[in-house]
Amino acid sequence: MDTNTSKKAVQNEPIVTHIYTADPSAHVFEGKLYIYPSHDIDHDGPTNDNGDQYAMEDYHVLSMDSADAEVIDHGEALHVKDVPWASQQMWAPDAAYKNDTYYLFFPARDKDGIFRIGAATSASPSGPFNAEENYMEGSFSIDPAVYVDEDGQSYMYFGGLWGGQLEKWQSGTYKPEAEGPAANEPALGPQVAQLSDDMLSFQTAPMEILIVDENGDAIQAGDEERRYFEGPWMHKYNGKYYLSYSTGTTHKLVYAVGDHPEGPFVFKGTILTPVLGWTTHHSIVEFQDKWYLFYHDASLSGGVDHKRSVKFTELHYNEDGTIQLIAPYNK
Repeated sequence: MDTNTSKKAVQNEPIVTHIYTADPSAHVFEGKLYIYPSHDIDHDGPTNDNGDQYAMEDYHVLSMDSADAEVIDHGEALHVKDVPWASQQMWAPDAAYKNDTYYLFFPARDKDGIFRIGAATSASPSGPFNAEENYMEGSFSIDPAVYVDEDGQSYMYFGGLWGGQLEKWQSGTYKPEAEGPAANEPALGPQVAQLSDDMLSFQTAPMEILIVDENGDAIQAGDEERRYFEGPWMHKYNGKYYLSYSTGTTHKLVYAVGDHPEGPFVFKGTILTPVLGWTTHHSIVEFQDKWYLFYHDASLSGGVDHKRSVKFTELHYNEDGTIQLIAPYNK
């Protein structure tokens, strides 16, 4: 059942306040704006670099008819108990539309505690979604983001350090004691794989994306202002591919630009300055002739790291295609 929150959307304010939401993936489906966030819950568990504080169990789908319309909560779209292979921690999801079907992609820990990526389908953008029996073969880590290019080919971007386990997969298999590269070595990039026509499997093996500076040199692991940490997102503007992501420890959203969806990408700058709360995770979408950045912070909960709220703000480009810096707390 749909639940109308009776709350109109206001830029840089929580779009819903009856639940805590984070990691918003925004898409335009059927002429409306649909947001696919994770659903933060309160608990008494530990807070650590492993991400145990993020104990999310289900997903709600939100929608908006316009940027200043009331936000609709369409209720529970998928719960971990309905995912046969998953054990816990339904983290940041994404959605896509192809084959007259809506797809929800999501990470969760399998029965061995290893993060994998699953898929679920629905006839409606608001769900509910029915999960596939098994996770996507060859998938690992977190933060799936799916981009359907103009030629119909779909790509999945994914990966996150620390709790997201990305550094544990450098050898191609999961090694729980593996550490990331040294500070003076190239940083780990996000992974990308082409998806099959039915969107339910990898058509190509995941490969690491290269992010370089203006001189063509790989961004180093010690460059925490620019290096990849988690939360990839892909969008296209004026024929260029924009890979945006979180820097993690320096709490920024940044971006790099390339000529192909698989890279390489040249680092360009910062999109969003740090927000209240440890994580930062986003999406970028064009809706009704304007561009918007969806993000989250912990302002509604007074800074509680695992009780976050989705917000959004208009995003602007300069004439050269660079993105104007957004400082969300400036009035």
